[in-house]
Amino acid sequence: MADVTDLTCRCGQVGVHLQGAPILSVECLCSDCQSAGQAFVAKSGGGPVLLETGATPFVLYRKDRVSFTRGAESLCEHRLSETSKTRRVIASCCNTPVFLELGGSHWLSLYATLWPDGTKPPLQLRTMTKDAPADAVLSGDVPNPGTHTPGFYAKLLGAWMAMGFRNPKVEGLKERLDVW
Repeated sequence: MADVTDLTCRCGQVGVHLQGAPILSVECLCSDCQSAGQAFVAKSGGGPVLLETGATPFVLYRKDRVSFTRGAESLCEHRLSETSKTRRVIASCCNTPVFLELGGSHWLSLYATLWPDGTKPPLQLRTMTKDAPADAVLSGDVPNPGTHTPGFYAKLLGAWMAMGFRNPKVEGLKERLDVW
């Protein structure tokens, strides 16, 4: 496993260490990601995470291949509602979106805005295009399914099998909850 990637939040206080290749590089157009992307800008001044199409670009990594080398105490979770099982985590030092975690998942969806220009893994798939804004123009460079493809689920299952069906916890986060 030679691939190693080190990323930081905008101000450099939070360090993220990634080992190995990502599971997938995607753009999500679900209504929740669009709402969260708008909230990042409106409520936190965290900078844009949405593309012109309304998509949020993510790079999915196995949890056991993600570690925080510094600044984990600055990570703060946000949820769209008190009952949401999905949490979006930002670096509170500079309001940089860091990752999205679905409750019970074995992977993290890291915000692709963490990667410096020109270094992000190439896009492989757009998901949830059924929720795309009416004026969104999606190119045909990758599949654009209305929801998720069997291949999407196969990649996630393959990663989980390689992890021995474990679901590690993300350590070091303060239990702070902000509801948008």
